[in-house]
Amino acid sequence: MVSANNITVSFGGFTLFDEINFMVNENDRIGLVGKNGAGKSTLLKIFMGLQQPTSGHVSVPKDFTMGYLPQQMAVADHKTVLDETMIAFEAINALEAKIEYLSNQLTSRTDYESNEYITLIEKLHEATERHHILGGNDKLGDTERTLLGLGFKRTDFNRPTSEFSGGWRMRIELAKILLTKPQLMLLDEPTNHLDIESIQWLEDYLGSYYGALILISHDRAFLDAVTNRTIEISLGKAYDYKTSYSKYVELRKERREQQSAAYENQRKMIEKTEEFIERFRYKASKANQVQSRIKQLDKLEIIEIDDEDTTKLNIKFPPAPRSGRDVFKAINLTKKYGDHTVFSHVDLLVERTEKVALVGRNGEGKSTLSKIIVGDIPYEEGEAIVGHNVKIGYFAQNQDDLMNDNDTVFETLDKIAVGDIRSKLRDILGAFLFRGDDVDKKIKVLSGGERSRLAMAKLMLEPYNLLVLDEPTNHMDMRSKDILKNALAAYDGTLIVVSHDREFLDGLVNKVYEFRDGTVKEHLGGIYEFLEHRKLENLNELERKSELNKPKEIKNLRLKDPEKKEFERQIKKIEENIKIVEENIGKLENKISEMDISLSTGTLHEMDFFEKYEQTKKLLADETEKWESLFEQHETLVNNLK
Repeated sequence: MVSANNITVSFGGFTLFDEINFMVNENDRIGLVGKNGAGKSTLLKIFMGLQQPTSGHVSVPKDFTMGYLPQQMAVADHKTVLDETMIAFEAINALEAKIEYLSNQLTSRTDYESNEYITLIEKLHEATERHHILGGNDKLGDTERTLLGLGFKRTDFNRPTSEFSGGWRMRIELAKILLTKPQLMLLDEPTNHLDIESIQWLEDYLGSYYGALILISHDRAFLDAVTNRTIEISLGKAYDYKTSYSKYVELRKERREQQSAAYENQRKMIEKTEEFIERFRYKASKANQVQSRIKQLDKLEIIEIDDEDTTKLNIKFPPAPRSGRDVFKAINLTKKYGDHTVFSHVDLLVERTEKVALVGRNGEGKSTLSKIIVGDIPYEEGEAIVGHNVKIGYFAQNQDDLMNDNDTVFETLDKIAVGDIRSKLRDILGAFLFRGDDVDKKIKVLSGGERSRLAMAKLMLEPYNLLVLDEPTNHMDMRSKDILKNALAAYDGTLIVVSHDREFLDGLVNKVYEFRDGTVKEHLGGIYEFLEHRKLENLNELERKSELNKPKEIKNLRLKDPEKKEFERQIKKIEENIKIVEENIGKLENKISEMDISLSTGTLHEMDFFEKYEQTKKLLADETEKWESLFEQHETLVNNLK
């Protein structure tokens, strides 16, 4: 399908990719993994033609469609959410114009047996099939389902996109890509701006998606749910594993062990060869052998091993000073922004040493509550009580704004550190993967993940007994998340964390507060217990809605004989009508089958064929709807006779 052929990218004497080769097949679900800076995002840009490799190329079939979601992009803000999203149907709209043109051409011609006429029919059939595959029959319905799945409410559809944050506008771009239904989707960190429910919806969507996918993500659970193949970019090479992420981790460990053994053997061989060369360099009798060994070393392809960090074993938050038993308590708490109520009448309690997750759809108030806890914003009603001797360390989503771009990594900590901790700044930075020259980097050149790690390192400078962390793992790679998770698991203070990363929360938190529709609900247990409970609640909710939508039953009040006979007469009449409708459905289905055969073979003789075809399909839909209505009436009457 699409292939990367000898892709090489070099700049400034550094080689990012060294002749990378792999093929993307139909229905492949590829997780693209590797360290930050390995070139994953660059590779997606090369696939899209947004960046050219130094050498090599990407082979793409003619008329092949690709959709690309980058981590950051400029998004439009002059349309409503619905109008902006429906731009995705430009290809479908063009197809509809083509179908109309071809239909008109066929209608105006009478040379039914000519090659030109048959060619027109073939083109029309191809365009109609493509229109069906792209979902052209229900554009508005598909758009609404996608936007709702990604967390928008119906009331958002007609709001200008300019009213939404960058994260929400990225969701609009994601919706457009999903609705375009390209043959290959390239998604770079699509879950960064999604909440747990939207991530689960996206998992389900991609699970039934008919095309291929290349996905960059630091969300283990998402990768495992979506991918069936993993390509690792390491030291400029691509390693292809025909398996999902978790299995890849095991196979990679085996590969590294083999690499390490080969590296060690090669190192010993090089040492012995160099010793031989040095020992006999000036002996004429050994000149040929020495030259042979020198050539052998020159031709040798040196084995490289990607450095693996083990510093995660050393990171540890300072011991937490003892606080009162009640660390934070909300009583009848209400927060509004103007006329908009974020949440109301909230009661919750976080006790000493508890590790609590705040989850729910974006915009429901998780970050708002975090800011209330740390005293950044006021509230309208109720009480927000921080407990006795509670000292709060806070990680905000906008942590980037709180750093000076012109400071170095080391200066960022050095400016706020006091006392003995100043002598340990390099150790702290090393624990968060800033080593060597990294500490002299300016803040403005750091990646999102590096900035997050540095912000977390700042929390190590003082002993806090309550950590409030708002989306701390956004932009962090998996190794960094593991480092943070292990440190927080060992932390002896209280933790309140806002996160959509299920793998990060799993085993870390023991209580979940769900923010939904202006309320906050407590769930005891871990994140997967909450999600399972939530799934059951959703199913029960669907069942309740289903019950409400059922036709109201006629109450059985011990029917008298005349009433019973009337019921039986109605039942018999409905059964007769059902039989007639079923016969009509059978005839219409046979007629459509015959017309489908005519479409595929090109044996058409009527100018108004397509008009009749659409009318027949509409008649079938009407008869099917009539049959469903009669069947429901029949069931209701029968049940009331029992």
